[in-house]
Amino acid sequence: MNDKISEKDKKDWENFISSKDKIPNKDFKSKINNEKKSRSIDLHGYTLEQANKTVEKFILKAFEDKINKIIIVTGKGIHSDVEKDPYVSKDLSILKYSVPEFIYNNSNLMNVINEIQDAKIEDGGSGAFYVLLKKKSNIR
Repeated sequence: MNDKISEKDKKDWENFISSKDKIPNKDFKSKINNEKKSRSIDLHGYTLEQANKTVEKFILKAFEDKINKIIIVTGKGIHSDVEKDPYVSKDLSILKYSVPEFIYNNSNLMNVINEIQDAKIEDGGSGAFYVLLKKKSNIR
């Protein structure tokens, strides 16, 4: 390795030291960029109609507020009264299945959504799911 410093490097260093410009802290900036804003909503006790209306408003508001990730807790349907009604589908009327279906079939919502994923156990597991939103600038 060459221990000698060129005259150009010396001048560049002197200019840098005398400059008032600040070097951005890349570590700090990357931490900010990696931080995702999230919100959650719990739909326990909602009827299907109430849940769908609430979720639609919640997703659109979160998108406007530049939120990246939404956690929607529907519950697992274990204590649902639907199970007592023989004329109602046990799978399709439970919020766990119906809310994601509503979202997938709503083109206004799907325009702002990147992806829907199953939630991790710490966020509700099989009784919840994630909605990952697009960046607001990516929408036409």
